[in-house]
Amino acid sequence: MSETRNTRNIRTARDQLIELANDYDRAVAEFRWPEIGPTFNWATEWFDVIAQGNDRPALWIVEEDGTEAIFSFAELSERSDRVAAWLAAQGVAQGDRVMVMLGNQVELWESVLALSKLGAVIVPGATALGPSELVDRIARGRIDHVLTNRADAGKFDGVDGDYTRIAVGTGALSEGWLDYGDALDGGGESSGAPEANVGTPDASPDFPRAEPASGDPLLVYFTSGTTSKPKMVEHTQTSYPVGHLSTMYWLGMRPGDVHLAISSPGWAKHAWSLIFAPWIAEATVFIYNYAKFDAVKLAAELDRAGVTTFCAPPTVWRMLIQAPDAVRPHALREVLSAGEPLNPEVISRIEARWGLTIRDGYGQTEMTATVANTPGSPVKPGSMGRPLPGVPVVLVDPVSGEPSDEGELCLDLAERPFTLMTRYLDDPERNAEVTVGGYYHTGDVASRDADGHITYIGRTDDVFKSSDYKVSPFEVESLLIEHPAVVEAAVVPAPHATRLTTPKAYVVLADGWAPDAETARALFVHSASTMPSYMRVRRIEFAELPKTISGKIRRVDLRMLEVEADRSGERRGGEFREEDFAGLLDGVTRR
Repeated sequence: MSETRNTRNIRTARDQLIELANDYDRAVAEFRWPEIGPTFNWATEWFDVIAQGNDRPALWIVEEDGTEAIFSFAELSERSDRVAAWLAAQGVAQGDRVMVMLGNQVELWESVLALSKLGAVIVPGATALGPSELVDRIARGRIDHVLTNRADAGKFDGVDGDYTRIAVGTGALSEGWLDYGDALDGGGESSGAPEANVGTPDASPDFPRAEPASGDPLLVYFTSGTTSKPKMVEHTQTSYPVGHLSTMYWLGMRPGDVHLAISSPGWAKHAWSLIFAPWIAEATVFIYNYAKFDAVKLAAELDRAGVTTFCAPPTVWRMLIQAPDAVRPHALREVLSAGEPLNPEVISRIEARWGLTIRDGYGQTEMTATVANTPGSPVKPGSMGRPLPGVPVVLVDPVSGEPSDEGELCLDLAERPFTLMTRYLDDPERNAEVTVGGYYHTGDVASRDADGHITYIGRTDDVFKSSDYKVSPFEVESLLIEHPAVVEAAVVPAPHATRLTTPKAYVVLADGWAPDAETARALFVHSASTMPSYMRVRRIEFAELPKTISGKIRRVDLRMLEVEADRSGERRGGEFREEDFAGLLDGVTRR
């Protein structure tokens, strides 16, 4: 594919952000989104162009047993051409919706490129999805084709629908399923697309390279459903493929970097950090697959591979600080966190051990990276940073609807934000709700200080009142996790006759701590000595935390447990309360 005006404009914008990586003020003042013409295809106009004659690694996959596979930019371009030709021969056409339900394997990346080249709409799905969830996604998503591993094919047995079924891998092929392996073997029978010619291993494949309108859909994501049934988020040919320039800037990526992000396929963060941002930067996507997380092995692999930029969710960082034997990866330059706010205690402990400051970033499935601590900028404890270049962030007071220094984090719609989704599919009521007042409403509450740094307070439906004070679960959790017994915590309101609600913490304990009264006493004392009275944790339960498939804590489930317990009039088994401990706070210096 020859370079186009779109290619040149993206490269110019990319190079500008790389040049200004450590100069936030200039980047905000000078950066402008690249002009994209009426048509745009990211796979052919960007990836194929940078892949021409490019033998540098684009994708490096390491398995737990030490086996590995490396694919250059040029190889992935050629492989995805073959896959595109074969898919076209099976009837995949521009505008078709294709569910891609694969793990971290080469077929995931080459099929995403191939489908983009065909102008199909990619609907990512996590391999952890079960039959009931697939029934919903196939029906509401109006899926035309499904691409999944043979091991997961059985999940679709009871999922009705007129969709093509394509299986990846070896072994017996179930009836009605096509073999993805034929794409690279040059075999397989066509299902009626005469213009597509898969060719042979030594011949260039021929297929209809799409030229979609730049505003045409490329991706439809089902959100993780923390508070409701998953919504369908639609992104265009530009909002993610080009919009992730903001994510690249946050990550601090450069050409030639090796980047690892701990993220599961099927969720937006995977596309953020393991497809678009690194390949915009012309960096290597590094994957380390494992069955069970081991912090020491992960750090050793980061060191061996020379990983330069590493992004992980808060849970992984918490596990890393619990592993004193984890080596400091020698080539690591940037360390990052996303998914949920990272507690200041974790940041300080990694800083002490590795000499690197974890930089938090914020965004949603509905948009690319939006607020972040950027390279070279001071990181304020608890803050998720400042608005990224080109992203019109506004905090809106929920009462007046006017801009404020504390309120709901929104995007100004006066100039259509480049990085924002087009809409929630088939949900006009919700679309109207989230765009009321000329702003896109994220549902997240935050505050901004005099220097423009934004601190996350909580979801609009997570913040609660106790004794007429507003309580931010994140603030309580951040202080609670400073205690060595606590690996992870989720704070929710428990109904209370006098205070309306009282803060209750569900706690995951570190190794060596027992889920008993002695540990509960220690945490109550810690809470009283570090938190103001209204915020103090007054009930504790030791338990695993319910999470979405993408790893976000489902506080809504925990809130419902408390509501149900209150309705029944019975105390939850295993719950400890302050009042259980006589003389608990005697001699304790309280906040």
